[in-house]
Amino acid sequence: MSIASSSASQPGTFSVARRASQKALRRHRITETLAAWSLAGPALVLLIGLFFLPLFAVFAIALTDWQFGTSSLSFVGLENFEEVFSDEGFRASLVNTIVYVAIVVPGTIVLGLAIALLIEGGKSFRAFYRAIHFLPYMATLAAMAIAWEALLHPTIGLVNQTLTGLGLPTANWLRDENTVLPVLAIIGIWQNLGFAMVLFLAGLKSIPQDLYDAADIDGADAWLDRLRTVTVPMLGPVTMFVFIVVALRAFETFDTVQVLTQGGPGHASELLLFTLYRESFEYLRTGYGASVAVVFLFIIVALTLIQARVMDKRVHYQ
Repeated sequence: MSIASSSASQPGTFSVARRASQKALRRHRITETLAAWSLAGPALVLLIGLFFLPLFAVFAIALTDWQFGTSSLSFVGLENFEEVFSDEGFRASLVNTIVYVAIVVPGTIVLGLAIALLIEGGKSFRAFYRAIHFLPYMATLAAMAIAWEALLHPTIGLVNQTLTGLGLPTANWLRDENTVLPVLAIIGIWQNLGFAMVLFLAGLKSIPQDLYDAADIDGADAWLDRLRTVTVPMLGPVTMFVFIVVALRAFETFDTVQVLTQGGPGHASELLLFTLYRESFEYLRTGYGASVAVVFLFIIVALTLIQARVMDKRVHYQ
């Protein structure tokens, strides 16, 4: 009887133990889930409050005729977007922005790499040169724009005075539609140069010396051959990062346009972000300005994805 009773009670004992184990496992999973949400919750709330809700609000406002400062609005659907793509001013701003980015990005990369190579190849004052070239990136661009305005003044500016002393022709750099956009692009290159230089310096230090030794053995001992076969390919990841960041910063340029040109003469120096600001806060056409912001966002996202996809295929990762 004792053997039979113990055999009969054994399955029940196992069932109770299994249920207790499952309950403990569920409590452990619930505890882990609560701990994970307690850690990620504040960041998620900030992300939703500072990014997704404003983004949703911009999309919603773009479908209305709301004007800043008024309490009434009407749903207009896609009328604002139709007006955006038919507006000559917007098209001029878009072309100006593309030209500006096309000058700033390659100019920053080429000059940043050149300066990094010169500093890395030098024997002294490396820290001084790094600080000097990085200073414009740390400075307030609005304040620096005022200094550039003084330098480019048509009569008393240092640039025109120097050109006059050399017997070269001068120009009203910020009021001539043929020169204003290239001048703004030069200022953009100057402002981003230190950022690119610092990253390229870090990338140069990470290149193994063995690769240069192997290049010498293969006959690529000239500096141009070493640059082409070793330095540039190994700097691929850094170059891609610099390319994307500088392109985004170039698309977001606003300070120099606002301080130096206000988009003039005409629309010759008007960039997309300045168009967005002017339509929303000067003309108080908030619905139209929101539609410009949506188009601007899609352009940025599309170009970033294209850049990352195209450049990633050509990047060599160690």
